[in-house]
Amino acid sequence: MKILVTGGAGFIGSHLCEKLLSDKHDVLCVDNFLTGSQQNIQHLVKKKNFKILRHDVIQPLPKNVEKMDVVFHLASPASPNHHSKISYHTLPLETMLVNTVGTLELLKKAEKDKSVFLFTSSSEVYGDPLEHPQNENYRGNVSSTGPRSVYDEAKRFGETIASHFFRKKNVDVRIARIFNTYGPRMLKEDMRMIVSFITQALLDKPITIFGDGTQTRALCYVDDTVEGLVRFMNAKKIKGEVVNIGSPEERTVLEYAHLVKKLTKSKSSIVYSEDLPEDDPKKRCPDITKASKLLSWKPKKSLESGLLEMIEYVKKLTH
Repeated sequence: MKILVTGGAGFIGSHLCEKLLSDKHDVLCVDNFLTGSQQNIQHLVKKKNFKILRHDVIQPLPKNVEKMDVVFHLASPASPNHHSKISYHTLPLETMLVNTVGTLELLKKAEKDKSVFLFTSSSEVYGDPLEHPQNENYRGNVSSTGPRSVYDEAKRFGETIASHFFRKKNVDVRIARIFNTYGPRMLKEDMRMIVSFITQALLDKPITIFGDGTQTRALCYVDDTVEGLVRFMNAKKIKGEVVNIGSPEERTVLEYAHLVKKLTKSKSSIVYSEDLPEDDPKKRCPDITKASKLLSWKPKKSLESGLLEMIEYVKKLTH
């Protein structure tokens, strides 16, 4: 198949391109490299069935882009780090536009080509949830004006646009709500929890926990997330479906800190910061019953083995 992947030079996107190429598909990676990295896809550029298009998807695709069988829309800043130059806090307008206007432009392409359109939404559409774990019928507890809304609400509206094209234009739309994912090619400067913990532990610096550490997360290794997306793409008779993709293995932030300390054999102390980000969800864990039923999918990678691979990756970044 001919497959277009927006954000294909990003963390998850580059792993998805790699998987699709290994499955013998022709892949067009579309990225403006605002948050994506050429280094993430450098090992793919010599493959004859891989092409790169530097393009901002809020603009219509060039007319010479061939007909596509599948469109994966992953393009978006995703880091919540206020201090990163490539987070959705420092790129708010770009984040809103790529998930709304960009989604609209790509849906027009999918309608014209009669292709499958898979929109990668986010667990952030559930906000700070009042239901736990979160299933696809839960409508969320989200602020439309808070500091995270530029991402949360953009993803929610992206889902709305995609659903409109499904209902009114009969486009084969599928919406994947991706939960916390980790693995190689995560950006160190994003300062996401697991990267920060490992970096601090490897340097024997204090492992810093925001808040009291009782907030929970469920981490899914990137290979498992990608496998879920590919199965979603390949599934039959599921037009218009919304499916959670993530790990149901929930741990507290404090538990993650202790586990990282143990696996790195670190001498780090664990310290607490009262500076908990505004609207930071207290609990985050997917109900993946639907993914298991429709896609015959669930994560396979154990947390410890995934973290050991992540530790080796971060070691290379710190040297």
